[in-house]
Amino acid sequence: MPPVRAHGRRTSGRRRRATSRRNLRVTGIFGLGAASGLIVASWLLIDHNAEPATSSSPPGHLETPLPVTPAPQDPSPQAPGRTNPSQPGTPDPPLPEIPGTGVLRQGDSGHGVYELQVRLLQIPDIYDGGPINGRYDTGVRTAVTLFQKRYGVRGDESGVYGDNTRFALMLRTK
Repeated sequence: MPPVRAHGRRTSGRRRRATSRRNLRVTGIFGLGAASGLIVASWLLIDHNAEPATSSSPPGHLETPLPVTPAPQDPSPQAPGRTNPSQPGTPDPPLPEIPGTGVLRQGDSGHGVYELQVRLLQIPDIYDGGPINGRYDTGVRTAVTLFQKRYGVRGDESGVYGDNTRFALMLRTK
């Protein structure tokens, strides 16, 4: 009889282990399902519409269209030969100046000069210790001239920060 008892105990132990493994697997599957459900639910709650939201009017309310106003005319002269396609025979309006573009020279001031000074400081032995104050003074002119000579920049007047000098400086700075 002792072998029967031993055999019975082993079987019940195996069943317990098998049952606990099965319960663990089931619990894991339910846990993964719950986590997946949360991910899907949160994804559904996020508005994935690329279109902008529009205001909704109450039912029966008629929206009045905005009045159409013509664009203001700019009397400034344009490059010859260019015309505005929306109004044949009239010149295109001038393009807005992009900050940091255009020619800068001694006597100028503003954000463009400030940016120039910041970039000049990044080149060793060009504008060391120069102030960053947004004023194109003699020190900035000297630094621009030195930069032009050192890096062989051609096409811009000496000491003037034009397109060629700007391009060369931007290639060498951040």
